[in-house]
Amino acid sequence: MLNPSPFVVLWLPKIFKTIGGNPCALDLAIGKGRHAIHLARAGFRLFGVDRDYDSVREARNRLKIEGFESGLWVENLEHFSFSGRGFDLVICSRYLQRKLWPTIKQLVVPGGFVVYETFTAKQLRYDCGPRSSEHLLTSGSELRDAFNEWEQWAFEEKIYPTAEASLVARKPFVSY
Repeated sequence: MLNPSPFVVLWLPKIFKTIGGNPCALDLAIGKGRHAIHLARAGFRLFGVDRDYDSVREARNRLKIEGFESGLWVENLEHFSFSGRGFDLVICSRYLQRKLWPTIKQLVVPGGFVVYETFTAKQLRYDCGPRSSEHLLTSGSELRDAFNEWEQWAFEEKIYPTAEASLVARKPFVSY
């Protein structure tokens, strides 16, 4: 069983209720879909992307068994670009590629949300998780600063059982 992040699961219904309607969510770096079922159950039309074909297939199969439709595809996230309609929610968990932050900001429609959660450098205390600074936030404030022009609804930084920073932020309706 893939355990979802309690932070993500807590915020999905709140975001859904705020957005209303028939919202679209993109699970960026969906992997095997640890949050996919929860997104679908919360009422989001689900899209997901990851570079690993087998993981995407497993996520799609899990969703299908639960009776949910989804739009999942395989793409190298090192060269990710998306031309299409935006999303009401973009979720990214345990994946850090700083150069994707501007793309994420473009993917979210005005008034939409980002839920971002990833490891900090304090994760090096443990024998698991990423080891490269490319894949570790210097601190939680780095994540907050990346979305500083957005309305920040929640932020959490923890060191146990894993060192992670988590953010919920809402894109402004009007950019200045």
